[in-house]
Amino acid sequence: MDMKLEVVVLPVTDVDRTKHFYKTLGWREDADLVFGASRVVQLTPPGSPASVHFGTGITDAIPGSVHGTYLVVDDIEAARKELAGLGVDVSDVFHRDDTGAFAPGVHPDRGTYSSFASFSDPDGNTWLLQEITARFPGRVTGVAYGSAQQLEKALREAAAAHGEHEKETGQYDGEWPVWYAQYMTDHQDA
Repeated sequence: MDMKLEVVVLPVTDVDRTKHFYKTLGWREDADLVFGASRVVQLTPPGSPASVHFGTGITDAIPGSVHGTYLVVDDIEAARKELAGLGVDVSDVFHRDDTGAFAPGVHPDRGTYSSFASFSDPDGNTWLLQEITARFPGRVTGVAYGSAQQLEKALREAAAAHGEHEKETGQYDGEWPVWYAQYMTDHQDA
C-alpha cells in the first residue's frame, strides 16, 4: 500500500502573519477554512506534492517547534539567492565534510544530497533546503514533473532525441509514444 506524505502541520501564533510569509515565498494557497472555532490554512511550496497546514485549533504543539523539515532544490545557491531576494533571513550555504561535520559553502564536488541552507518562519519553525541533483537509485518511483514548464522541456528534449533516433533508423517510428515514455522516464531530473 502506498503511503504518501501529504501535509506537515506547523504550530504558529499568528495565522495571518504566517500566511503572508509563505505566500511571499510563492507558496500556493490551497485552502483557508473555518470550522467552528478552528481555522485551517493550507499552502503548498512550488513543485511540491506535499503541503503545510497551520491555523487555530489544529495542534497543541508549541509555535516554532517544528525544526529541520526539508525542502529539496536543484540549485542551492539559486534557491538561497531567491529567498534572500524576498527578504527572508536565510543562512549561508553549508555542506557536510568528509568527517560528517558541517562546513561553509557548497560541497566541493557539488555532490547531490550534500549542500544545505536554512531559514525560519516568523514563529521559528525551521526549514532546511537541500540540494539534490540526482536521486539515489530506487529512491523515486514513477515519473512526475513539478510544473507544466518542466513537462514541456522534457517533451521537447524527447522530441529532439526521437528525431535523432528516426534519422539513425532511417524510418518513421509509429511507436513513438512508447519511445517518448521510456526516454522521459530514463532522463527525468528527479
